[in-house]
Amino acid sequence: MPSGWHFLGRFLRRGKPFLFYFDIVKCASPLVLLEFQCPTTQICVSKCPDRFMTYLTASKVPANLEYYRQFCVPEFRDVSKSPIEVLKDKECPAMLFPSTPLARRCFPAIQAKKGVIMVGNETTYDDGHGNRRNVTELLEGARKANVVLEMRQLAMKIFEDYTVSWYWIIIGLVIAMVASLIFIVLLRFLAGIMVWVMIVLVILVLGYGIFHCYVEYAQLKGEAGSDVSLTDLGFQTDLRVYLHLRQTWLAFMIILCVVEVIIILLLIFLRKRILIAIALIKEASRAVGHIMMSLLFPLCTFFLLCLCIAYWASTAVFLSTSNEAVYKVFNESACQFSGQTCSPEKFNTSNVTKLCPDAQCLFAFYGGETAYHKYLIVLQFFNVFMFFWLVNFVIALGQVTLAGAFASYYWAFKKPDDMPAFPLFSAFGRALRYHTGSLAFGSLILAIVQVIRVILEYLDHRLKAADNKFAKFLLSCLKCCFWCLEKFIKFLNRNAYIMIAVYGTNFCTSARNAFFLLMRNIIRVAVLDKVTDFLFFLGKLLIVGSVGVLAFFFFTHRIKLVEDTAPSLNYYWVPILTVIVGSYLIAHGFFSVYGMCVDTLFLCFLEDLERNDGSAEKPYFMSPDLKKLLKKKNKGQPEA
Repeated sequence: MPSGWHFLGRFLRRGKPFLFYFDIVKCASPLVLLEFQCPTTQICVSKCPDRFMTYLTASKVPANLEYYRQFCVPEFRDVSKSPIEVLKDKECPAMLFPSTPLARRCFPAIQAKKGVIMVGNETTYDDGHGNRRNVTELLEGARKANVVLEMRQLAMKIFEDYTVSWYWIIIGLVIAMVASLIFIVLLRFLAGIMVWVMIVLVILVLGYGIFHCYVEYAQLKGEAGSDVSLTDLGFQTDLRVYLHLRQTWLAFMIILCVVEVIIILLLIFLRKRILIAIALIKEASRAVGHIMMSLLFPLCTFFLLCLCIAYWASTAVFLSTSNEAVYKVFNESACQFSGQTCSPEKFNTSNVTKLCPDAQCLFAFYGGETAYHKYLIVLQFFNVFMFFWLVNFVIALGQVTLAGAFASYYWAFKKPDDMPAFPLFSAFGRALRYHTGSLAFGSLILAIVQVIRVILEYLDHRLKAADNKFAKFLLSCLKCCFWCLEKFIKFLNRNAYIMIAVYGTNFCTSARNAFFLLMRNIIRVAVLDKVTDFLFFLGKLLIVGSVGVLAFFFFTHRIKLVEDTAPSLNYYWVPILTVIVGSYLIAHGFFSVYGMCVDTLFLCFLEDLERNDGSAEKPYFMSPDLKKLLKKKNKGQPEA
């Protein structure tokens, strides 16, 4: 099928500036939105048709046929061919209708009279095959053809924007990478300040909220209707009604006071644990500074994940296309053979073409009746299972490699002098040589749970039309349970991989030791997790926000210094959104490494506290800041 864009480019200078669709009704097909192409022949013409006419009627009058030929393909010369053969070979359209040029396309000349849609003063038309059809079908086809045109124009403009701004986008992503690195380095000095400033701000905001609620409560005193209780008022769709009640502001004030008291009490009792979390975050910044290659390791993980996705996609395609090609009879007019299987090699010599001249033997789908074909869905599910297993294995390999590298930093008594020369490569080699089985087993458990979740989603999709409420309720409960189970297994696996990297034990032993170690220090785990989450959220917000704002001012020509340097764009949001999404992915990659570092140092810190006592035989390996914070020291050993 020739492309409209191809023809336009070739014939604009030959006096044929308009694109004509042989059957614009076919543009209403759902495939249009997938392929951005109408499934009908398209040619360039010098003018659009101005009348209703079918090829069957035009072929009987030479003058009409001469007019009709300008809307046939350029190769059409043999006017002696029968109309059925011409239409079968798609050399001419089956019918013409009054059209008007719009964006160099021939669209139906639609008009409305007294609310009735008409084309050329007609509400119906002959489709060239002896059927009368409503002109609204032409309208729907024209609408979808216009969608194709608009989508193509949008895609071309976006592509043009990328061609003139790609290097500025790369500069923006480099800025995001540098900003992420600087933020991680600055955490060594600013982590404590940022955490305490945020805590103070939360307390102040809550205090202001209490004050505001009291002011509103006092101002409503004596106003008519303000003393009505919430129970007497009942439920109101307009929530603003509740703001005129004193009881509402009293409830808000009590709730905020309770929250304020809880936060202050938590700060009093957990201040030491917050200080430990801050110290570990600072130590993680130092560790990343000594192992800078760790920040590039996510690229290796990303490459391996791409290989897994490529393996899964290619296998799925091979399985889907490994069936036998099934061809069926397709036709536009009534035919007794419609929908029956056929053979493309023998179709032209069969009786079908004689009885149904417009019938075609076209590919329908891939299928078969053998045992292999019957169990193909099982093979597809196994392929999905292997995909999850491989992806989880690659992620586990990255986690145990980073954990091994950062553990070598923590357990170096003199940092960084006692660290190995290439800690990241050493950890990667140990993971591949000694821990492949443990990583595969942990990934297998997670993959099984994820496949079960996929099956539950599939069952939920199949049961959407069912009215069995108990089955839907049970399925929802199972989905919720397995979602929680997946989250727990991911958390357990992550810490198990750290113990594997530190001690080299098998997966089950490492998972058990990590779980009970964390349970014995559950409050420290919760405090560190929340403090780390806050810092990561703040870091991503600062990096993505600052780079996004900079990109907005640059691409909208609002920076006077580089106003002439910024490219002219069709849509300035294209590079801005690209920079924002790319900045988030870069920041997420940096902080994922940093998060693994914090978790590794935290588990090592807990092990250090439980296994060592500061004696010459069992010295502490923690940093001087942590020892000072916990009032620990090594006896008879120089401080690291």
